Amino acid sequence: MQEVCRSIQEFLSAHGIPAWLVVFIISLMPILECRLGMFAAIVLLDMNPFVGFLIAFLGNILPIPFILILINKIFELLKKIPHINKPIFWLEEHTLKKKDKIDKYGIWGLLLFVAIPLPGTGGWTGALLASLLQLDKKKSFGVIAIGVFIAGLVITVLSLIFGKAVLG
Repeated sequence: MQEVCRSIQEFLSAHGIPAWLVVFIISLMPILECRLGMFAAIVLLDMNPFVGFLIAFLGNILPIPFILILINKIFELLKKIPHINKPIFWLEEHTLKKKDKIDKYGIWGLLLFVAIPLPGTGGWTGALLASLLQLDKKKSFGVIAIGVFIAGLVITVLSLIFGKAVLG
């Protein structure tokens, strides 16, 4: 994943995109999110950790309200289109496999799901899960934002401690 992050960072930087915008763009992306945005900020771009954290956090939570509000409607439209509907059904099914954590712990399960920086978790997946389970959108946004904040802090600390070692 670090190689993907590095490739994106190198591509954007080579095209004159400023470092802060590189971090913001990486943090906007599903799967990468603020976790790799922070890695890029601290390890690849040698950015001030506080500034990098703020930019990565904002980039990660920007799409969350749109996902919470619109994704079910978008999925319903895409399910009607042959060949496009298969990945949508797969994504829904794959995401809903994680619902036991939410069912067991409620909104706190959503917080833990988003806050623990593991592959397949994060703000995008948390928002998709909250939408598919029809959880309260305002509560979900707040909990997801807190989860993204916690995950960002964890990655910030890990990047500061181990970041340069990851690059070899």
